[in-house]
Amino acid sequence: AGLHFSHELLESLDKLGVRRTFVTLHVGPGTFKPVKTARVEDHTMDAERYVVSETAAAEIRTCRERGGRVVAVGSTTVRTLESISAEKGRVEAGSGRSRLFIRPPFDFKVVDIMLTNFHLPKSTLLMMISAFVGQREGRDNGHGREAIMGAYREAIARQYRFFSYGDCMLLL
Repeated sequence: AGLHFSHELLESLDKLGVRRTFVTLHVGPGTFKPVKTARVEDHTMDAERYVVSETAAAEIRTCRERGGRVVAVGSTTVRTLESISAEKGRVEAGSGRSRLFIRPPFDFKVVDIMLTNFHLPKSTLLMMISAFVGQREGRDNGHGREAIMGAYREAIARQYRFFSYGDCMLLL
């Protein structure tokens, strides 16, 4: 994640006082497999290894303690942080294998803002961002699908590039 960030952009963020840390999710093919089950709830995520260092966990906790917002760069970062939080009750150092399928409705515990690519139809990643937008909009059913589809229509009209090396969007 973070392929959109040039060295110059990272330096600019540093000068603004934006703190950053890194976590790891070893992405497997399961992240990109389309959901083919009749019921979304029946889809099974393939396990992917993640690692959150003590340094990263401490940075995130410090951010929260000072009232800051956690900005996840990439869906892999979102899955990693929400997985460790679901497992341990908060962001702590650790490693494991995530099978977390983030779909509407989902209660995000760690991530406040997400920077992510435009994802393919029927993907678990599209469902993740729909859940994120749905929670931000305060919808009882957790669905942000309509808002996301509006953004996707705009992206298609403007010929944005989709998928892993494509353009990205900032979800607040």
